[in-house]
Amino acid sequence: MTESRSDAAGQGSRVAAVDCGTNSIRLLIADVLADGKLADVHREMRIVRLGQGVDATGALNPEAIERTRVALADYATLMRDAGVTRVRMVATSATRDASNREDFFAMARTELGTVVPGAEAEVITGDEEARLSFSGAVGELSNAEGPFVVVDLGGGSTELVFGDSSGVRAAFSADIGCVRITERCLPGNPPTPEQVSAAQEFAAERLAEAFARVPVDGARTWVGVAGTMTTIAAVALDLPEYDSAKVHLTRLSLDEVRAVCDRLIGMNHDQRAALGPMHPGRVDVIGGGGVITEVLAAELASRADITELVVSEHDILDGIALSIA
Repeated sequence: MTESRSDAAGQGSRVAAVDCGTNSIRLLIADVLADGKLADVHREMRIVRLGQGVDATGALNPEAIERTRVALADYATLMRDAGVTRVRMVATSATRDASNREDFFAMARTELGTVVPGAEAEVITGDEEARLSFSGAVGELSNAEGPFVVVDLGGGSTELVFGDSSGVRAAFSADIGCVRITERCLPGNPPTPEQVSAAQEFAAERLAEAFARVPVDGARTWVGVAGTMTTIAAVALDLPEYDSAKVHLTRLSLDEVRAVCDRLIGMNHDQRAALGPMHPGRVDVIGGGGVITEVLAAELASRADITELVVSEHDILDGIALSIA
């Protein structure tokens, strides 16, 4: 899934951000404008499933590391060709506790070093991950819509962030994501009602601490970012193929969110794969993402009287780029 624009305006430096999560690795190349904002040059996402099996084994799969290396090598070529002068790569949930994580970091050091000597991937804390996601997600929204609760639903973790125009007030990274919940609770094709029930309980349990730590009761707007949320929006819009411009800042009522999630959870692999905007790498984990999203929707409706979800294409990737702009 690629979006490229080579005519970005601006005379500032050109930076690159790489976000390597449990399920995907993403690239943003952008120009830094005089006002400190970003103008996209190129965005790209690839599913590499770095976190494959890590929840069960505690180690990164060598084949998953190699898939990630191939994607990162291609990204490095794009960065060199674009004249990138600064790069920051962050690695999230899958690499935090992996026993062989140095294999991954050595690989990343080699590939990034071809762009900027000495550049390397870094593991960021859940708190910093949340703050970067927030800064990227709310940049185009009116301050009057705040306070905001931003949810970054990833493959291995889900960040819940509460804040407003002055910044982040509270944040928490919950140890649950669409890959983790699928591997643990949803082996069926389609999942059985018992499996779905177990997944709902697991999601509620893992998100309980997040809601205990983040005072969402004052939030006015729920912003959802990352692949599960953008896919839900694309399916809700009945797009024939994925279109990031149409997905960006889509507003869905919670009834629409629940209807799409129920549909995705109940589908088998082939039915999901046949959906026009469905990325092949999300087919087997989008049901798990739907379960988590439904739990989030119920909690936010109950705690903050939230009635809709705003889906943003801008997220941690933009926050990473802004952090070095």
